[in-house]
Amino acid sequence: MYMSTNRLQPAAAETDRRWEALAQRDPRADGTFYYGVKTTGVYCRPTCPSRRPLRANVDFFATADAAEQAGFRPCLRCNPREAALAERHAAKVAEACRLIEQSEQAPDLNTLANNAGLSAYHFHRIFKATTGVTPKAYAIAHRARRVRSELSRAGSVTDAIYDSGYNSNARFYENAGDVLGMKPRTYRAGGAATDIRFAVGECTLGSILVAKSDRGVCAILLGDDPESLARELQDQFPRANLIGGDKEFEQLVAKVVGFVESPGIGLDLPLDVRGTAFQQRVWQALRKVPAGKTASYAEIARRIGAPGAARAVSQACASNRLAVAIPCHRVVRNDGALSGYRWGVERKRELLDREAAR
Repeated sequence: MYMSTNRLQPAAAETDRRWEALAQRDPRADGTFYYGVKTTGVYCRPTCPSRRPLRANVDFFATADAAEQAGFRPCLRCNPREAALAERHAAKVAEACRLIEQSEQAPDLNTLANNAGLSAYHFHRIFKATTGVTPKAYAIAHRARRVRSELSRAGSVTDAIYDSGYNSNARFYENAGDVLGMKPRTYRAGGAATDIRFAVGECTLGSILVAKSDRGVCAILLGDDPESLARELQDQFPRANLIGGDKEFEQLVAKVVGFVESPGIGLDLPLDVRGTAFQQRVWQALRKVPAGKTASYAEIARRIGAPGAARAVSQACASNRLAVAIPCHRVVRNDGALSGYRWGVERKRELLDREAAR
């Protein structure tokens, strides 16, 4: 990360970092400093597409005001006085997201692009790069959130479907299993009549809860307190039939515990994975990271075709309810350092150490 400063003469180490960012036109440095070229009298942002100057001819400044006070004028190519291109794109995408969320029917691509003042192709590209999903996928995910909300308060399932923007019952029911994980009436009843078997075991990382619906394993939770893990499961489906596991189910728990203790044995389970389109893509990419290896949030973002969505990848990891089965512990920061983990950074470190020693 590039640290801005008000000093006109930055320290040598900071100057070296700024020069490296300038040389690479690193978009992360945009807005954190500016550089002036003594031979032209012009100052630019780090990502300016102009020909790279000689280092001896460059002065660095923390702000545009500082550059102008030193006698430099703004570049006409990169317009350092305007918001950075990435910021302008982000603002346009944010406005498009609000338009999608506020519309009864999802706007089509041309409507969204025209509102942003861009071509349909260009708008589609920057929307996906910024959010990690296409405008259509974003609209579908938002509509799914709306239907979940409407089902909890609408007078009928049909009312909830139409109030959420679906044009027909048939279109909703085609994807109801992926959106809700169960039939709409069952979801509306808080999971009533849904059987979820679960059991809590113990491992060297603490307590571990494994839960399974008729579709597959729907939760693997780690923690210090078995009762807290059971409450977390119950909070998701307050009226579901939570059934304590029998001996056969406890064998499944033992299999998961065995994998935690010895990652080399592998883990192949049918999973009941529920999430947005973007989350599903992230989680699928995580399952392709082999044991003993790690990947950065930015790398995962690139693998799913959304290079600008590293932060969204981090949020998808935090939303994962299937510890170890979807190995979000294998995602680290760009510098290789460990970052947050839903079940504690120490557990993340221990899992990675075990896999590395395999």
